This record gives sequence, C-alpha cells and structure tokens, in this order.
Amino acid sequence: MPGETDLRRLLTDMRPEWKPGRFVFTTVSHAVPAGVTPLVMVAEAEGLTLVVRQEDAEAAGLGYDYVAGWLVLQVNSALEAVGLTAAVAQELARAGISCNVVAGFHHDHLFVPYEAADRALELLRGLSRRTAAEVAR
Repeated sequence: MPGETDLRRLLTDMRPEWKPGRFVFTTVSHAVPAGVTPLVMVAEAEGLTLVVRQEDAEAAGLGYDYVAGWLVLQVNSALEAVGLTAAVAQELARAGISCNVVAGFHHDHLFVPYEAADRALELLRGLSRRTAAEVAR
C-alpha cells in the first residue's frame, strides 16, 4: 500500500505512540560493538552514529549525553510527503522540546528528550485532534 502524502490526513491520522525504553545517540569509529543492536545507524565521515538502548550502550562502554524517548507516528507516510516533519517539529519547538526525526520506509520515528516524552506525546495528539477538527469544518 502506498504511503500517504496529504498533510492534513497525515496529521489527523498520525497516532503517535511511545515505544518503551530509553535510547541514546552514540558514535563508533568502525564497527558496531558485539552485543549492540542499533535501532538506527547513520554512516558519517566522522564515524557511525548509532541509536541504541541506553542499557546496551552502557554494557558496551559507549559514551552518550542525550537520553531519548522514542515516539513513532503510526500513519503510513510516503517518503515524498511534504510538511509532516516540519509540522511536528514546529509543534514541539513551541514547547521547547527538541526532536530528532528518522524517516523509515513506512513511519516517522521521533527521538525526544526522555523526560519530555509524555508532554511531546500529548502535544502531538493535540495537533492531530486540532487538524481533524479543522478538516471537519
């Protein structure tokens, strides 16, 4: 099934969900250490950026300074959709919540400060309700 591209539909149907656990961004120079299963891996000139469970990073002795909650927008968003990331980031930015977005093939994944994850979830659900009400008018 193709992903959704209509922004109002994406916002109305996003159904944000908080995945359990604490996640951290870390970096390694070459290979992923044994026992570490990255949720996200990005190859950069400086090394591999990994998003992993906090307990896995600690067990492997990997450094980090940002602990995140993982929110998933359950709407099947098309990779060519325009505006979803901007609308979500703007909503969270108004509340002073940082947001690191990773686009998967089917869904958008948001990493927000762990201590703000509940508030971020509430804000995104509010954005979804407001958009639905505007569409219904």
